[in-house]
Amino acid sequence: MKKKGVLYGVGVGPGDPELLTLKAYRTLEQCPVIAAPGRIPEETVAYRIAAAACPSLEEKERVGIEMPMTKDREVLERSHREAEERLAALLEEGRDVAFLTLGDPCVYSTYFYLHRRLQKRGYEARIISGIPSFCAAAARLDLTLGEKAEQIHVIPASYQIREAMKLPGTKILMKAGRQAAAVREILKEEEARGARIMGVENCGMPGERFFRGAEELREDAGYYTLIFVKEGERQ
Repeated sequence: MKKKGVLYGVGVGPGDPELLTLKAYRTLEQCPVIAAPGRIPEETVAYRIAAAACPSLEEKERVGIEMPMTKDREVLERSHREAEERLAALLEEGRDVAFLTLGDPCVYSTYFYLHRRLQKRGYEARIISGIPSFCAAAARLDLTLGEKAEQIHVIPASYQIREAMKLPGTKILMKAGRQAAAVREILKEEEARGARIMGVENCGMPGERFFRGAEELREDAGYYTLIFVKEGERQ
């Protein structure tokens, strides 16, 4: 019986190629096929990060896997099914595939939908951890996320965040760029209660920008904008 290939979900980190882990590098070196989340692999952020750290990617077969950013369930199901079939065909040929994903594959990653689907079909799928964007951003801001019994909450900013602001400790708003105008108004309210607001846009990427205070959050902030809300005294 022909041996099937293995699917690797490889976290490439938040943006700085030097933050690619040694294990991720080794996995990329050994896999003959590189899959990236986009129609044209070379144009994806994840591929550019990985290729800067691992130049041999340019010599490998590259596969674009379209993963549209939408909440439409029918569109998502169709794209996941098509991606599943494309990856399954490669694995059936006995070829290992490294699927690139920003940050860590276990943190709000679209890759995990494919990971589960292919495992259910009997293929081996493994996770290669990457440095999460909020850890890298905190380091760039010289910020501690949690001390002693302080809680840490990671929140997708594309969903309702007002209730999340009531949580104790540090709140981390991920991918806040698209909602910047609405998010900024909520952050102003938190500042009025004593909260500290700071964040990073495009952490480790070209165009990296830091901001402190809700007023510095631009309405046209990029998609990869990450915000920290350090708890103040609630009134």
